[in-house]
Amino acid sequence: MSASATHTANHAHDGHHADHHDDHHADAGPHSTFSGYMIGFVLSIVLTAIPFWLVMADVISNRNTAVIVLGAFAVVQIIVHMVFFLHMNGKVEGGWTMLSTIFTIVFVAIAIAGTLWVMFHMNTNMMPAHEMQQHIQRAQ
Repeated sequence: MSASATHTANHAHDGHHADHHDDHHADAGPHSTFSGYMIGFVLSIVLTAIPFWLVMADVISNRNTAVIVLGAFAVVQIIVHMVFFLHMNGKVEGGWTMLSTIFTIVFVAIAIAGTLWVMFHMNTNMMPAHEMQQHIQRAQ
């Protein structure tokens, strides 16, 4: 092989490496295993069966406590799904996936809290004329 052919072949080989220099093979994505999916599946079934039993057997008599307990089970189940099925962690895509998930969670929490706050105060703020009419009728 001539010197120019060898130089051209080496240059093409160097170009090949230069094109893939920024590839990060560690961030290629999650590698799931059957056992990982089975752990997530079993946890999901357990986290569904326990709240179902709590409600159907009327174990918790206080409604507020039941809502808090069931909400906690729901949050834990969301986390199980995110970890075992959606493979969310701080390492994939340089942490941007986790950061966007946290932003979404904060945004949804603010939206839900605002909605509940408005709904809770809606009767007081939207019906003042109706309440005044009831007070007048009671006075007569």
